[in-house]
Amino acid sequence: MLLEFSIGNFLSFKEKKTLSLIASSISDYKETNVFTTEGYGLLKSAVIYGANASGKSNFIRAVSIMRQIVLYSFNRSSTKPLNVTPFLLNTETETAASHFEVLFETGGIRYRYGFEVTAKEVVSEWLFESGENVEKRLFIRQGDGIDVSATYKEGADLEEKTRNNALFLTVVDQFNGTVAGQIMKWFQDLRTISGLNRENYESVTFRMILNEKTKKTILDFYKNLDLGFNGLEIDRKKFDSKEIAEDAPEQIMELLIKDLEGAFKYNIKTLHNKYDKGNKFVGTQEFDMGSQESAGSNKVFDISGAVFDVLQNGGVLVIDELDSSLHPLLTLAITRLFNSTSENPKNAQLVFTTHDTNLFSLGKFRRDQIYFIEKDRYGASDLYSLVEYKEDGGKVRKDRSFEEDYIQGRYGAIPYIGNISKTLQEWQEK
Repeated sequence: MLLEFSIGNFLSFKEKKTLSLIASSISDYKETNVFTTEGYGLLKSAVIYGANASGKSNFIRAVSIMRQIVLYSFNRSSTKPLNVTPFLLNTETETAASHFEVLFETGGIRYRYGFEVTAKEVVSEWLFESGENVEKRLFIRQGDGIDVSATYKEGADLEEKTRNNALFLTVVDQFNGTVAGQIMKWFQDLRTISGLNRENYESVTFRMILNEKTKKTILDFYKNLDLGFNGLEIDRKKFDSKEIAEDAPEQIMELLIKDLEGAFKYNIKTLHNKYDKGNKFVGTQEFDMGSQESAGSNKVFDISGAVFDVLQNGGVLVIDELDSSLHPLLTLAITRLFNSTSENPKNAQLVFTTHDTNLFSLGKFRRDQIYFIEKDRYGASDLYSLVEYKEDGGKVRKDRSFEEDYIQGRYGAIPYIGNISKTLQEWQEK
């Protein structure tokens, strides 16, 4: 369960900014959108709005980068750089470390874990565990020194085995540390999907369709969304090295053959009803999913496996531009799955960015579930929720028209559009 995610000095985020899924004291949709654990309420979802280039995708990328560093830093060579870029529009931050921190719960225990890294090395790292109203240090790393608590026995004597570009947590996990393993599992269950990094989640969809236990659920989902097809056929065949272009360089061919050995190639066909001249049903027609179906249908297919996997097993799903290529009602249908007691029994959480303002009025989101990102005059992104926004000395009332207020710029985070007509006129006159 995700409580908070914080990012600082990464891409467009100069100062530390935090997205919190800890529910505030407001009463909006409390029965459906909030679940209780260890005495406090958590939100099932959060939606992030903002203008193009405001930093929405950078925030999602930060989540993805933190996950990648945690899961793969141990396997990184000592000379391979970490994939981080600081805020480059200020001389103070351009050479400083990027900050990542997450507050989460797993196995009934709350942890606060984070690190500061440059492209070359881990500058600092920390792990705290929360007991009864007390936060207990497990380890703190600063520069070359790692201070391991006496109570964190699984981390003892592993300090010298940690490279400067690898996380201490991942080293402890490699030596079968129980707590470290639970935390690594939490990050494994943290799924991120963006235009730049889909992380092969369409393969999750393939597995669910090929599994008889989950096939009906996901096919019924497609049917209810009225995507236009009535069924799917998936042809799976093993990778054949003969399919590699004959003129490919020998070294590249060897790498591809090694990497793809034992892998499968999937070919997806959608099934459509076919009729005769009198509109009598005569059979089905196959369409190729990739080339003959819409971008929206392809996106629904790609993300549906991850959506239902997290709903079925619990966890956190983070999606950039959920509404891209989707009809507003499709976006609404997906978000409602998470803000539901019947469809989301494991209290899975969804964090996503969007431009779809229909969700303000139709999505039934609480004010603490609605976030905005906007850049200041110096190019730095700010992140704040609607429940934090102050107007006339107080909070925004729940009976306001959020969509109308947002479009009018009341909450910020919208683009400033200049005189386009004048620009076109000047261009035409040249």
